[in-house]
Amino acid sequence: MLADYRTASIDERLRATLAFLEKMTLTPDALGPEDARRVRDAGVSDEALWDAVHVAVAFNTITRIADGLGFAIPTAAQFRSMAKMLLRIGYD
Repeated sequence: MLADYRTASIDERLRATLAFLEKMTLTPDALGPEDARRVRDAGVSDEALWDAVHVAVAFNTITRIADGLGFAIPTAAQFRSMAKMLLRIGYD
């Protein structure tokens, strides 16, 4: 899934949610009601989509603040390594 959520063996609800969040993050001006409808049609509740949006907004905001203030940002390889570690041990 970390390599490509589009082809990963994951639930279609998660795939639809990730596609929505990707579009929201990368091309927000192109995001519209039809995108939310696609997620709902995949079986995602409004509450679940709203939760996912809040998490993404928090991460996107932190990233933009870090970029604006010149924080040292891990490389893509470091992010992948950290993601694998978090999948293994969780956030505790």
